Amino acid sequence: MGVTGRIHSIETFGAVDGPGIRFVVFFQGCPLRCLYCHNPDSWDASGGREATAEELVEQIKRYRNFIKNGGVTLSGGEPLLQSEFALELLRLCKQNGFHTAVDTSGCIPLAKCKAAVDEVDMLLLDIKAIDSALSKRITGAGTENAVKLLEYCESVGKPVWIRHVLLPGYTLDNEQARRMGEFLKDFRCVEKIELLPFHKIGEYKWENHEIPYTLAEVQPPQPEQVEEYRQILMSYGLKA
Repeated sequence: MGVTGRIHSIETFGAVDGPGIRFVVFFQGCPLRCLYCHNPDSWDASGGREATAEELVEQIKRYRNFIKNGGVTLSGGEPLLQSEFALELLRLCKQNGFHTAVDTSGCIPLAKCKAAVDEVDMLLLDIKAIDSALSKRITGAGTENAVKLLEYCESVGKPVWIRHVLLPGYTLDNEQARRMGEFLKDFRCVEKIELLPFHKIGEYKWENHEIPYTLAEVQPPQPEQVEEYRQILMSYGLKA
């Protein structure tokens, strides 16, 4: 029997999870507790369903014509929490000619997930906040592991797309934007930054799971606020 893992769900036609159209495998389990998480049902590492890497790749292969100009993205949850399973799935995907990406918060220590990071073609790295103390307020964890992961990608030339949620009252702040720009401007591995405006789409899941939702009164940012943040990043030579 092949390597098994726990899967939350799949998406066969993902358009916002890396370059091109992608088959997205959402892993079950996440050590973070992001205030704005839209999949709190993915937190429990024992939830979801069990699957083998082989059976997932057989399913992916049926969509080859749709994702030939895109690829496969491992998301979550936190895919690198199941690093051995992620590694096996990445290996099989590459053996079958699929471009691969991992969408990660970077919260897993590099020592535990380095083999999977080395195997994947690119990372979508979710920087929750540039300030570690603010990151702890938002997610329960600091930024130290994410920074080390980004520095490693820089050292080996691994392409990275940064993803950053703009949360009013927390990260949607011009000073935060300047600090983000200053920090990222010298990383050659960072190809682009995707700004993700906070939304309330997953709020009902918190209610369904009887988890207190602290952002009920927070409204999504206005387009002009997002654009102002974007312009600040671009002033540092970053593609946003």
